[in-house]
Amino acid sequence: MTTPTKDFYEILGVKEKATPAEIKKAYRKLAKQYHPDANPGNPKVSERFKEIGEAYSVLSDVKKRKQYDQMKRLGAFGLGGQPGRGPFSRGGPGPGFGGTQPGGSFSFDDLSDFGGGISDLFSTIFDRGAKKEPSKTRQGPAKGRDVEYLVEVAFETAVRGGRIGINVPITEECATCGGSGATPGTSSKTCSECKGSGNVSFGQGGFAVKRPCPACMGRGTIPEKPCKPCDGTGTVRQTRKIQVTVPKGVENGSKVRLSGQGERGSAGGIPGDLDITFKVKPHRFFRRDGLDLEVTIPINIAQAALGSKIKVRTLDGKKVVLRIPPATQTGTRFRIRGQGVEKGGRIGDMFVEVKLEVPEELSPDSRKLMEELATNADLKY
Repeated sequence: MTTPTKDFYEILGVKEKATPAEIKKAYRKLAKQYHPDANPGNPKVSERFKEIGEAYSVLSDVKKRKQYDQMKRLGAFGLGGQPGRGPFSRGGPGPGFGGTQPGGSFSFDDLSDFGGGISDLFSTIFDRGAKKEPSKTRQGPAKGRDVEYLVEVAFETAVRGGRIGINVPITEECATCGGSGATPGTSSKTCSECKGSGNVSFGQGGFAVKRPCPACMGRGTIPEKPCKPCDGTGTVRQTRKIQVTVPKGVENGSKVRLSGQGERGSAGGIPGDLDITFKVKPHRFFRRDGLDLEVTIPINIAQAALGSKIKVRTLDGKKVVLRIPPATQTGTRFRIRGQGVEKGGRIGDMFVEVKLEVPEELSPDSRKLMEELATNADLKY
């Protein structure tokens, strides 16, 4: 049996900063290479297969991986800090763990000083009492998994609201085999790895990790002839087209939940939900601050000095006349009420900031006028 003192990242051959996709890819490659059915009669390969499954069961779970990394940094597995100083190391307990007496047993309470994250890891990953009989695979209906999806929406759509179509990748039960993984008309045999329980335990002594069997994917049986469309997994990756209603005034990071639009449940269970997070694309002209809109308009020296009237485009495409008073300075802001974002019965305003724009080239007449202006300005000082 494997022990928790081994480095799960090293077992899978990935770096500690590996992405979930890289971890899954490494696991599939190794699981295929060391599968007991591909290496009959080789006990070492079987142990290696269990070791790979143990590592993947932790690193594929976001919460458990985070807790494992925390323990690893503290040296709790004998992998970080001083070599061999973790509570599972052969050299005995590390400083601050209280230790174990000869012939005694390790207590989970010894980890209480290190925060709930570490104790949670033992309560959720390692089962106390590894000699219990493995539980049978749940055969009843189970709710499908929830799916999270990021949707980019145009600035105008986010402000006004509307409907958009999205393509969401979903893991579906294979329609060909009905999720059994076996080619229709063929049978399945009891999994030799988990003895039909659908679960396998990793670890030794009073510590064990119980996870779905990687050989049969938790089903307890292995198809004699795998279904070709799903490669024997019982599931396929598909793209589902969904129409999404974008609420009026939605902001960057806003979320909506679509009930029943997640992955399908198993054995007739209800489907999961689809959680959508909106990402609003920036606009080339408008900026948003809560319910208010902001724009920057360039004006020339004459408009700033003498005053003027300019037309400002609103978000709905209309033109609003804005009066620029004489002696307006660059950076001055003007408010146009009721031309902002509408949300929840409230509507914001639009703020127009004027920016003085100096021409790069001047005609002879314009240059003469500017020189006269400069001369008169010098006389004032």
